[in-house]
Amino acid sequence: MATLELADKLRERAGVTYEEAKEALEASGDDLLDAFIYLEKQGKTVSAQGGFYSSDATQPEPEPPDADPKKRKKSDKAEREQKEHKEEREQFNKNMKKLGDNILKIIKMANENFLDAMKNGKTLFSLPVSVVVLLAIFLFWVTVPLFVVSLFFGFRYKFSGAELGRSEVNRVMDSASDFADGVKSSFESDENKE
Repeated sequence: MATLELADKLRERAGVTYEEAKEALEASGDDLLDAFIYLEKQGKTVSAQGGFYSSDATQPEPEPPDADPKKRKKSDKAEREQKEHKEEREQFNKNMKKLGDNILKIIKMANENFLDAMKNGKTLFSLPVSVVVLLAIFLFWVTVPLFVVSLFFGFRYKFSGAELGRSEVNRVMDSASDFADGVKSSFESDENKE
């Protein structure tokens, strides 16, 4: 005689009614596996209707045929949201990698290009652009005025290196030096008139 506990287990696993579970257990001598096989042969189990059965514990158990369609819709929605979240995360990771690569390129470029300070045609010092940028950021009120004042004392600046050593960039630096020389000359000529 089939016990309630065995019938309940069989009903859950096979997706059948208590009556079908009891009949299968009685026909198989209360052997759970034989009862499940009995139901499969009759086409009453969820796995037989679904087309396959797997004893792999990692796969989710199939829902009984009388499962709530609202639950299935919620499950499908959750799967879609999970997939979208995964895609967003992958896109974010790609963007962050791209940003990191670009930052590394900029740092490399800033370390391979230099700002040269010259007076009377002789190079006095040469600083990597990365150091100049850091000085301009952290010591702005010292660095920028010092740079401007040095132009009036005959200093000239130019960039050297693969990216910034081009003539277009240095033309701007020369025009700043020429402007400072022009202002200095106008002050000197005004002094000479007095």
